[in-house]
Amino acid sequence: MIDVEDLIALVGNYNPRCNADLIRKAFAYGFKMHDGQTRKSGEPYFSHPVAVAAILTEQRLDDATIITALLHDTIEDTRSTYTELTAMFGEEIAELVDGVTKLTNLQLSSTESQQAENFRKLFMAMSRDLRVILVKLGDRLHNMRTIRSMKPEKQAQKARETMEIFAPLAGRMGMQWMREELEDLSFKVLNPEARNSIMRRFLTLQREAGDVVHKITADIRHELEKAQIEADVYGRAKKPYSIWRKMQEKDLAFSSLSDIYGFRVICGNVADCYRILGVIHQRWRAVPGRFKDYISQPKSNGYRSIHTTVSGRDGKRVEVQIRTREMHEVAEAGVAAHWSYREGVRAKNPFAVDPAKWIATLTERLDEGDTDEFLENVKLEMYSDQVFCFTPKGDVIQLPRGATPLDYAYAIHTRIGNSCVSAKIDGIRVPLWTRLKNGQSVEIITAEGQRPQSSWIDIVTTGRAKAAIRRSLREEDRGRFVKLGHELTRAAFDHVGKKATDKALRTAAKMLGLADESDLLARVGSAEMPARRVVETLYPDLAQATAEEVDAKRPVVGLTADQTFRRAQCCQPVPGERIVGITYRGQGVVVHAIDCPALEEFEDQTARWVDLHWHSGRHAPVFTISLDVTISNDAGVLGRICTLIGEQKANISDLRFTDRKPDFYRLIIDVDLRDVEHLHMVMTALEAETDVAQISRHRDLTKRP
Repeated sequence: MIDVEDLIALVGNYNPRCNADLIRKAFAYGFKMHDGQTRKSGEPYFSHPVAVAAILTEQRLDDATIITALLHDTIEDTRSTYTELTAMFGEEIAELVDGVTKLTNLQLSSTESQQAENFRKLFMAMSRDLRVILVKLGDRLHNMRTIRSMKPEKQAQKARETMEIFAPLAGRMGMQWMREELEDLSFKVLNPEARNSIMRRFLTLQREAGDVVHKITADIRHELEKAQIEADVYGRAKKPYSIWRKMQEKDLAFSSLSDIYGFRVICGNVADCYRILGVIHQRWRAVPGRFKDYISQPKSNGYRSIHTTVSGRDGKRVEVQIRTREMHEVAEAGVAAHWSYREGVRAKNPFAVDPAKWIATLTERLDEGDTDEFLENVKLEMYSDQVFCFTPKGDVIQLPRGATPLDYAYAIHTRIGNSCVSAKIDGIRVPLWTRLKNGQSVEIITAEGQRPQSSWIDIVTTGRAKAAIRRSLREEDRGRFVKLGHELTRAAFDHVGKKATDKALRTAAKMLGLADESDLLARVGSAEMPARRVVETLYPDLAQATAEEVDAKRPVVGLTADQTFRRAQCCQPVPGERIVGITYRGQGVVVHAIDCPALEEFEDQTARWVDLHWHSGRHAPVFTISLDVTISNDAGVLGRICTLIGEQKANISDLRFTDRKPDFYRLIIDVDLRDVEHLHMVMTALEAETDVAQISRHRDLTKRP
């Protein structure tokens, strides 16, 4: 553990006017409060807050942040209080220490709903004072550096939390060096074999090729000297986790990777950045599609740099980043550069972003929707890199990497996104799932009456787009459920010789404790409540007397006596759905659902269409439909799924797996049902099961008659 004078010297290197006496006072107070406490490693506990403070001096942070690091565990782990800290060190420091304490108590790796609420609290703390997060990141970095003294299960839990939350948060804040170290320390815990394998291959590569970094650095310096440009050149091999992630994403072997070395050229001004780019591209061949100009289009966290990848020595690809010294300070400190000191005064770096504005861009519109959407959106925003696209008028739209024209449409306005029908990139019409690239001009084509499709959720990547689409689908689903519920209740009332009037429905809703008839119909349409129950509520005697079974051999009305029929296997219609028959020579009538895509080929053959509808009454459970279900790969899940289906009085006639992954199984389940209401009951029961990731009705158009 370094002593107080060493710590003051570290602060004094960048802030000679620091309040040394207050730092000494905080050091002595923290030492006293933590006296007798030890870490898992056996070291005095106070060595940890001191190490965190030392980490924060590398970012040239102000006295208040350094003192907060020294005291950040006092309220939580000692008899110290907020009132005492306020009296001794002032309200600013007491607020910061209290903020770090609250963050420490958040269980960010808890259940999804709790995690979402805790993320809200995390972002609220960040919005009040971002220095709270800087201390917390320093705290996590030191804990990860010393994690070996913890129990293995605790190591794994902390490493996962670091990989999922703190590392991407550090990267989003622009502190790339911290992100890389946090990722690599987590990687060392979570997958030590893979990391060791990459390290061994690196050593082999160095033995075979020599010190490649030194050679390429010398080559770049030589070219800059010839062009009479003053600049510093640094090179390094990329971190093991960065290499492993690239191997996973691109499905490459280590030997196939090319750009495993990175180089930085740091110069005096912006003009020299572009001169250096010209020198490098004249000397080495640029790799197409690997150029990014973050100087003219900076990231939201203030990051500015030119990135290019070139084929260097022996055809090896190397990434080169070119930036000024002021840009480099922001690239190293990220949003923390706002508080950086130089020679005793707050450094006025023109590229440092205002933390309040940065927080606003990160959290913009993330509070729309439910807690699960918030959690998903926050993680998307933290992980995202950016691309910059142009509107037809030349305005710049900033989007995360992997964004599509749909994301772009929603970034402009929700109304534009909802009514989007197609898009043009650089004047050429493209599919909506096309991935956007830097510098492209995008035009959105809209149409009145267009509504978001459920498939759009899988196309978009931004939180704003996902939230808007889900909101629209919810509204549309409710309208659809009300409409379906109206049809189902009308049929149920007709069956007992009654009318489903507004007054009758209002009365039934009141008797069932529901808000109004609209709520009642929505529940019937979504299969939360059978239409039969509405009838039974108002007319219990009539409902009991008329529950007749429909002849399973003749369940449809509209066939002549000599016509045979069968259900189309492409759409598998069931009683309660609107149907139509298509005549086939020698095959009788094939019954399709009215929305079956297979009907398109008969649009010009109206003579073959037969108007059909299902018999009213209680159908036997003999109508087989196929469900496409994705379930988690855990013990007992499949058994629970089968039990759930059985509890709904449905029979499984076949079951086949279509995809097997380490964490999920996808399977087709054939179920024998009575009607569409029975289908909704089964699907609702399965959707409510936590181990069911996805469920939909499986329709196979290859099985056309």
